[in-house]
Amino acid sequence: RRDLFKGLAMERLETEWTKYPVLHFDMSLGKHMEKEQLERYLLSQLEQIEEDYGIHSDSPDSNIRLTKLIRHVYEQTDRQVVVLIDEYDAPLLDVVHEEKNLPVLRNIMRNFYSPLKACYPYLRFVFLTGITKFSQLSIFSELNNLKNISMHDDFSALCGITEQELLTDLKPDIERMAKANNGTYEEACAHLKRQYDGYHFSKNCADIYNPFSLFNAFDAKEYKNFWFSTGTPTFLIDILQRTDFDVQSLDGLTATDEQFDAPTDHIVDPIPVLYQSGYLTIKGYDPAFRLYRLAYSNGEVRYGFTESLLPALNKHIIW
Repeated sequence: RRDLFKGLAMERLETEWTKYPVLHFDMSLGKHMEKEQLERYLLSQLEQIEEDYGIHSDSPDSNIRLTKLIRHVYEQTDRQVVVLIDEYDAPLLDVVHEEKNLPVLRNIMRNFYSPLKACYPYLRFVFLTGITKFSQLSIFSELNNLKNISMHDDFSALCGITEQELLTDLKPDIERMAKANNGTYEEACAHLKRQYDGYHFSKNCADIYNPFSLFNAFDAKEYKNFWFSTGTPTFLIDILQRTDFDVQSLDGLTATDEQFDAPTDHIVDPIPVLYQSGYLTIKGYDPAFRLYRLAYSNGEVRYGFTESLLPALNKHIIW
């Protein structure tokens, strides 16, 4: 879709514009499912793509179906395949503390993802998004060809808006925001920074603005709290409740690299999950002690915690 990049830097940077077949899997709807439901959900995801390529398969095993799909698409198009997976860990988040269901559902997801290594010669690019790091749920213990870029400096500004981008590319939006709120350009910049800025995803990351909230603010022309309107994650409430975590200590915690990468069958430390789900961000790094300093990102996050997550957590506590 070269036309989508007309006038942008990518139009000049990309020289070949080679088309590759893309297999897109969305796991976000695979929540709150039992074993049979999850298996049917994965098969339905495969069936939609199989139909697009004229493939008929009646195998009940999703990993076999995925393997055949990748190879068939590779042979049909004579191009390596791109695989995109949204929220790869969604089917497991709400059962992270269930002794019975977690191992069963984890094995289903592990089997489904296993072709990503076996089909390596047929794959051009694989990209997964999710809340938990791979090691936290042991889904990819046998897949050593994946690289975790979650806290890598080179990719730290990939999923947000930097201040430079805001003040240059989005300057007209700031001016409209200022006018709608009877303020100056400088006042609008200060409001936006206080409300939506402050995310850091690596040791040396520039300030990142939340794009979802920023664009909603521009659309509404109001400095409202948008990120938490989608609801409170129940899995996070469950983790905080089970670990007896002191939520009053959130603003100023420290964490080590080992806390983010410790392999475990169950999530027992809420701090990495609070960071990965956006409630905390990196505010500093001490190389001598290899310690991350974590705190609320901005005013929107602080408000969301006190007005959304904290009341929801209190409802689950028996006094």
